[in-house]
Amino acid sequence: MTMKDWTGNKKSTFTTLGASSHSDHEREQHDYYATEPKAIDKLFNAIGFRISNSIWECACGEGHLSKRIMEIAPEKTIKNSDIINRGFDCEIIDFLKCDVPIHVSCDIITNPPYKYAQSFAEKAINIIADNHLVCLF
Repeated sequence: MTMKDWTGNKKSTFTTLGASSHSDHEREQHDYYATEPKAIDKLFNAIGFRISNSIWECACGEGHLSKRIMEIAPEKTIKNSDIINRGFDCEIIDFLKCDVPIHVSCDIITNPPYKYAQSFAEKAINIIADNHLVCLF
């Protein structure tokens, strides 16, 4: 068997890491990257029967996910929040710093800033009530 050297290049470093906070260019402010609304369709198709009637979209941005939920499931109640207002009707809440009671009785569905994804996941899992979902894109 022939051994091959792999030296790569600057671009390949970021490519092989996949989704990463490492970047060869400036990241968007607050690590904001909108989510394609069809992600909600795929989520609902996969587990829709398990999604509760109350949802918290805690990094709602411009409302792409929330708007799609309202279109396909208008019976759902959605609480929208984000760290800043991006022109969508939402509460200004820093999810990672807010005091939230334990056992929140809703599902949390969001696409958090990548660099804070683990922190969002940990907090959501720690505050969510039994039999509710945490879905992060």
